[in-house]
Amino acid sequence: MVWVLSGNVLITFPSSSNVEPVTLAIIACRHTEHCDEEKGNLIYLGIKDKNLSLFCTEIYGKPTLQLKEINIMNLYWENTSQKPFLFFHSVEGCTSAFQSVSYPDWFIATSSVPGQPIFLTQERGLTHCTNFYLYPKN
Repeated sequence: MVWVLSGNVLITFPSSSNVEPVTLAIIACRHTEHCDEEKGNLIYLGIKDKNLSLFCTEIYGKPTLQLKEINIMNLYWENTSQKPFLFFHSVEGCTSAFQSVSYPDWFIATSSVPGQPIFLTQERGLTHCTNFYLYPKN
């Protein structure tokens, strides 16, 4: 499965020659007030070549993953860290996991069902995928 942009929503889709997956922009946070080396490196996540960045907010009392129209480099250059946009990036074996800084123990996840939006979950290793392979784009 790969991540695909559908409107302003990230969804999963089986990888094929007919599918154009997004390329993630991963930028380290310059500020250290939320650092926790045990959880991983502090990063911002965006969609490369788009003014879209991932952020976490609460909707109907539940942490929710959203895309916001903001350039990831604007987040990087802010005078303070932008907590709703921050994730802990941890490397687990040969995969990566992304935990929300605003909502500890909530991870970016995908469903095993194609066409579903990417979301946040506290359930790791059960029915949702929270570990992802990252491939460098040439």
